[in-house]
Amino acid sequence: MNIYQEAAKKIIDSHYCVAFTGAGISVESGIPPFRGRDGLWNKYDPMTFEIDYFLQDTARSWEIIREIFYDLFGHVLPNTAHYALAEMEQRGLLKSVITQNIDNLHRDAGNIEVYEFHGSLKQITCLTCGQKVNVAQVDMAHLPPTCLTCGGLMKPDVVFFGEAIPEYAAFKSIDASQRADCMILIGTTGTVAPANTLPFQAKAGGTTIIEINPDPSEYTDQVTDIFIQENATRAMEHLMEAIDELV
Repeated sequence: MNIYQEAAKKIIDSHYCVAFTGAGISVESGIPPFRGRDGLWNKYDPMTFEIDYFLQDTARSWEIIREIFYDLFGHVLPNTAHYALAEMEQRGLLKSVITQNIDNLHRDAGNIEVYEFHGSLKQITCLTCGQKVNVAQVDMAHLPPTCLTCGGLMKPDVVFFGEAIPEYAAFKSIDASQRADCMILIGTTGTVAPANTLPFQAKAGGTTIIEINPDPSEYTDQVTDIFIQENATRAMEHLMEAIDELV
């Protein structure tokens, strides 16, 4: 039995399998990671994405947000790995996806039960009244956008540095991690807190951890049971083939 067959068997035999994804699953869709050699933080100051900076220099902050997230991210599409997770959910092999990503690609691929730990770029929210609107309704030529309901300042519905994790996403992610008997980690290095604690919470309950990463992560030697050292798309293609052979 090879490593993909071993992982596939764990998934098929599980009662509550969840996926936990990070930037690495979206790199192959053309989205650069935030950290590392080609990361966005080498080009842009992370301070730009602190909530205090956003409130103090909103116009400048929105210009950078538009340049990175809407001009760049707005044209990307899900890749094979995203579609594989959607198919797994449709086939009843996967209960949910917990993601640190804000690109909405899991939903675009067809996953229904997605817990966006850091929010989503697809919506912007009013800081005064809490009204949320789809970003497609926003005129990016006129920044910063203001709320049509109350006139308040609007920001992307994502977690900036200095902000709390959304209550619903945090609750659902922790609950899924604790209920899981199998967790598939894809493209996450384990360096971003507090999201990085979720696989440890899962492992504490006896969960089998399957990790897919091109390089070892903070999890590899601590919680991982099956380490597939490969990029996300190739690994998920092989994993789906192995699942098909066993089902």
